[in-house]
Amino acid sequence: MEYDDSERAEVVAARVDEFVDEIVIPAERDLLGRESISDDGLAELRSEARERDIYAPQISTEYGGMGMDFRDVLPAFEAAGRSLLGPPAIRVDAPDEGNMHTFELVASEEQKDEWLRPLVAGEIRSGFCMTEPMQGGGSDPKMIRTTAERDGDEWVINGHKWWTTNGLEADIFLVMARTDLDAHPYSGCSIILVPANTPGVEIERGIPHMADDMLGTSHAEIRFEDVRVPVENLMGEENEGFTIAQQRLGPARLTHCMRYSGMAQRALDVAKAYAMEREAFGSPIAEKQSVRFAIAEAETELHAARCMVRHAADQITAGNQARIEVSMSKLYTSNVVQEAIDTAMQFCGANGIGKDLPIADFYENVRQFRFVDGADEVHKRVIARNSFSDIDDAEVANVTRYQG
Repeated sequence: MEYDDSERAEVVAARVDEFVDEIVIPAERDLLGRESISDDGLAELRSEARERDIYAPQISTEYGGMGMDFRDVLPAFEAAGRSLLGPPAIRVDAPDEGNMHTFELVASEEQKDEWLRPLVAGEIRSGFCMTEPMQGGGSDPKMIRTTAERDGDEWVINGHKWWTTNGLEADIFLVMARTDLDAHPYSGCSIILVPANTPGVEIERGIPHMADDMLGTSHAEIRFEDVRVPVENLMGEENEGFTIAQQRLGPARLTHCMRYSGMAQRALDVAKAYAMEREAFGSPIAEKQSVRFAIAEAETELHAARCMVRHAADQITAGNQARIEVSMSKLYTSNVVQEAIDTAMQFCGANGIGKDLPIADFYENVRQFRFVDGADEVHKRVIARNSFSDIDDAEVANVTRYQG
């Protein structure tokens, strides 16, 4: 398929593909169904990625990356996503990838030197603290309750967060908190950097969750009780937290789409290989029409998803917010990849749920994508609101007259 990717994008993606095939998948096979990758094992993968000139393609060269344009990194993200180990190996893994993007966008030079450089190098990890238990910070983030009050030259933070990815491992948290209680949360919240070892930061627990896979990724519940950090730990401008979050989330939603597209494509490739070998009722199941039609539909839908994501990325690269295009891409892709991986599992039968193949891990991971970075329903709401806004009074009047 032709996607109008640049020559550099295609060359780097080909190198990532080769790296995943030759280095990452063999490492994955050693772990499937048994254990999480060790820090030393991940460091070895990252060292090899640096040798192959595919490490952190999305980060500027000044901070240790390859300096590629956002649109150009998308194929590399998809290639890396063919294994759960691929994104962390080339340092395009969530949530660090989105957090590094946020540092590049709005952090001060001092903040970049202290936190961005070691993040890119893989020396530390980060967490984005936004979601809160029950009352706020999830699909309706304007209900956020965590506060940050100015006290002299310090911020004093109080609040309760959960489902913070990397929460147990993070060295630095990007905390969304209300800094103007009289303003609407969309115009009264800020993002403040809080080192994990700051007094008052209490990691209550890692929340047991689906897809406790070879990465050993945690999702933590965290309390902030009179946590004090310097005023210089504010990221960007005060009360601009939601504006910054939207700048982070748009590209992050698209990079998620590409990683999961790679996962879905590999699941289909595994299933096709299995179907060509597995015989039933006198012939390989790959020759059965129902199998071939299901694969055809999945491949078509993945192609459409890739085109949608690239279109949205083109809009972002051109300087547009592309909120509708991003919501459409996220909504469509999240459902397409889930269906593709489910189809792959069905065709592999019992072997699909076994851990000798990667499909079971993919299946557990993919379900979260329909609410991570915005639930399906939230994106539908955004798309529908925009759709109905195009209907003017004259059109309504015409329908009314037609109805009699």
